[in-house]
Amino acid sequence: MLGFIKSKNVILKGIIAITFIYFFGLMLKITLDYFPVSSNVSFLMIKQTEVTSRPEYLPIFYMHVYSSIFALMAGFIAVFFDKNLKYLHRFSGRIYVFVTLFLSSLSGIYIGVFANGGLLAKVSFVLLGILWFYTTYRSYQEIRKRNIQQHKFWMWRSYALALSAITLRMWKVILVYLFHPNPMDVYQIIAWLGWVPNLLLVEYLIKKQKR
Repeated sequence: MLGFIKSKNVILKGIIAITFIYFFGLMLKITLDYFPVSSNVSFLMIKQTEVTSRPEYLPIFYMHVYSSIFALMAGFIAVFFDKNLKYLHRFSGRIYVFVTLFLSSLSGIYIGVFANGGLLAKVSFVLLGILWFYTTYRSYQEIRKRNIQQHKFWMWRSYALALSAITLRMWKVILVYLFHPNPMDVYQIIAWLGWVPNLLLVEYLIKKQKR
C-alpha cells in the first residue's frame, strides 16, 4: 500500500514538472521577445505614452520582465525540492527571495500603477505586487526563525502569486476564445483572475495540511 502511494506521488510530481516546463517554455518565449531591449516591441507597442513620457518606465519594465523569469524557475525548484536535494532547495530559495524582494515585486508594483484596464486593473496589479513582496518576506522571516512549516506555507502563497504570470495568460486565452470581450474589459477581469484563484487554492491546501 505504501509503495502504491509513493508511486502515485511520483507520477503526480512528474505531471506537475512536465506541465510547469511546458508553460515555463511559453513564458521564456514571451520574455525572449523583449531581447534585445527595444521600446517598440510586443506589449510595449500599446504603452508608448508611458515609454515616451516617463524615462524610468522602460528600465523598470525590463527589470520586471527579465527578473520574473528567474523568479518563476527558482521558485519552482525551491517548492518542488522542499524535502529532497536540500542544498538545491536552499540555493534556489535564496535566489527566489532576492529576485522577488529586490527586483520583481517592486517593479511589478510600479508597472501596476500604469496598467491597462482602468482603476480596477491598476488596484489589482499593485495589490498583487504588494502581496507578493509581503508573502516572500514572511517566508524569509519564518525560515530565519527555523519555523519550517510556516516558512513552507508562506512560500506556497508567494509562489502562487508568482504563477499569476502564467495563469493570467491562460485566463486571457480562455476568455477571448469563449466570449470575445472588449480588450480593456479583458484586462479588468484577468487582473484579478490571474492571482486570486491561485491564492484561494493555496489557502485550501494549507488548511487541508493543518488538519
